Amino acid sequence: MPADISQFLNYEIKKELADRYFGFRKLIEEDKADLEKDICQHARTVGQRIVFDLNRIYIMLQDEELIHRFLELTGLEEKFYYDPYILTSPTLRRRIFAEVKTRGLTAAGRFKYLFMQTYEQLTQDVETYREKYMELVNAQETIEEEIKIFYRQNDISTIMGFLRTMDAVESCGMEGAIDTGLSECIERKMRVAPPVQVCFELPQIPPLIPLPQIKKNLKKLAETAFSLHKDGFKDIP
Repeated sequence: MPADISQFLNYEIKKELADRYFGFRKLIEEDKADLEKDICQHARTVGQRIVFDLNRIYIMLQDEELIHRFLELTGLEEKFYYDPYILTSPTLRRRIFAEVKTRGLTAAGRFKYLFMQTYEQLTQDVETYREKYMELVNAQETIEEEIKIFYRQNDISTIMGFLRTMDAVESCGMEGAIDTGLSECIERKMRVAPPVQVCFELPQIPPLIPLPQIKKNLKKLAETAFSLHKDGFKDIP
């Protein structure tokens, strides 16, 4: 076969391999980028609402023992987004209670209403968070499956071995064939990194006990919290 035709076929085969490889890989990389963007978006929106809900409750309870009882009652078991500093920071308090609207004739009544209202909002936000969390996990697992299919259709070791053979034939053993060390470096770079793991980027928050099931106990908890810290909550609007 004339050398120019051989070189042309060599080029066309390499081009077809590259187009197939990079076309599929591009789709995977786009899916990975979309997943990362969706995770960040979820953390900034629903995740941030949960932060505010919980911090408002922590501030209203004030006491570590009351916070522990709240976690046991609601099924949280863990102090998500908790920092003792929030209990004493006037700046955070103003921010978390900004534009809060409640109702009641007395400070105690307004406090209890706001506490229950905040918990009800928290349960809704957690439910929304968990639904989206599972969607993100499903997206991650889909990408992982895409990568498995990609490797089944594009065995990188086989491709690199094929290219080395083609280059060796084309160069007739002369200088110019793909060096083994360079080939291994290229092979490593051609491998597709796995997608981010949702469980490492976002906390897994358990479902909360619905308000009607623990309403009586939560009211008692709110009453106890107000009796202990009422001087700090007389200004609730």
